[in-house]
Amino acid sequence: MISCDIMDIPKYELDIKRHAFIRAMQRGLNPDIIENVLKGGKVKRFGKDYVKFTKKYKKFKVVCVGQICGTNIKILTIEKEGEKK
Repeated sequence: MISCDIMDIPKYELDIKRHAFIRAMQRGLNPDIIENVLKGGKVKRFGKDYVKFTKKYKKFKVVCVGQICGTNIKILTIEKEGEKK
């Protein structure tokens, strides 16, 4: 588990769901990239209980979508945007 601060909210524990990890592997994202996004990416809240971690790389952008549940943030899915083939 990784702890992080989000805006003015106290520390949360991150829980990467199996589905999100599988999606990341399917999209060619290794665990180091996921960790970099969660630790050093921009954080934006949306809706009542949701949050997005985003980080731009040279050729693509990674988005981790999570849900705030008490003192945990469950990462539900991980997306890779803008990759040129």
